Amino acid sequence: MERGVIFGLNNLSEKGFVITQGTFDGVHKGHRSVLKQVVERAKVHDAPSMLITFHPHPRTIVQPQQWNPQILTSIQEKSNRVLQQGIDVVLVLEFTQEIAALSPEEFVKQVLLEAIGVKEIVVGYDHRFGHKREGNFELLKNLGLSHGFDVTEIAAKEIDDIAISSTRIRKNLTEGNLELSNDLLGYSYPISGTVIHGEKRGREIGFPTANLHVEEPLKLIPPMGVYFGMAAFDEIEIPCMINIGKKPTVGDFPLSIEAHLLDYKGDLYDKRLELRLMKYHRAEKKFESLQSLINQLLDDQQDATLFFDPITRVVN
Repeated sequence: MERGVIFGLNNLSEKGFVITQGTFDGVHKGHRSVLKQVVERAKVHDAPSMLITFHPHPRTIVQPQQWNPQILTSIQEKSNRVLQQGIDVVLVLEFTQEIAALSPEEFVKQVLLEAIGVKEIVVGYDHRFGHKREGNFELLKNLGLSHGFDVTEIAAKEIDDIAISSTRIRKNLTEGNLELSNDLLGYSYPISGTVIHGEKRGREIGFPTANLHVEEPLKLIPPMGVYFGMAAFDEIEIPCMINIGKKPTVGDFPLSIEAHLLDYKGDLYDKRLELRLMKYHRAEKKFESLQSLINQLLDDQQDATLFFDPITRVVN
């Protein structure tokens, strides 16, 4: 059986899944309880489990003027988290006007039955699907009875808690409350992308940095400042100092995200890097001189060492 991320129905080579579907942005604690139910129901059916999700976010297609989204996890970040919960396949469907135009009955017939061969779907009481979100839970149950697949309802309180958690996480991240956001997520907030060439000023002053190009344009970036966290790449993790800001001491630059890895000398260019933010340390500021900046970075490095050294941390 294939396992992993699959983009598009045409790339799906088998049928017969127990599924759930939705945005699952952040894959926080509430989402993971739902995924656990899907995995358990899949075992009952002796079938593979699946999350169906859409990219881009459906609201960017159906409500482009009414919604200014910021998302917690890119497709890759989300998929990795979902697979870690034991889900066999993350099916990413491109959300298009054609999909948006499918009636609830057409969506069930063309996607869930003909393409996926659904055995059971696990969804909330408030689940809406199909053209203009006209399909609801009762319709889905009736279609399940007609076409021979099971429909399991997630408890109303659980669904409401998930929505509340997602809103709180976004609000707290935007306001700079990283620790509470991480507690709600159940892991350290990630920012991932590809390491690109920068101005190399960090290397000149003894603090080389990995400059991150974030591919997801809707990614929620926390407030500017210096953070402590972990840099994950090639299945290893290195403690690091992370700067989100505009480097005002050395010039006038657009917002950048860069990390100084502690005790690491390797070449990271073109590698995919995930920065996991664990602690907000201080605000970004403009220093009077380059030497003043260097002195502050030395203090930051000492604080980072103290933060990481006393405790053996489990970072996921």
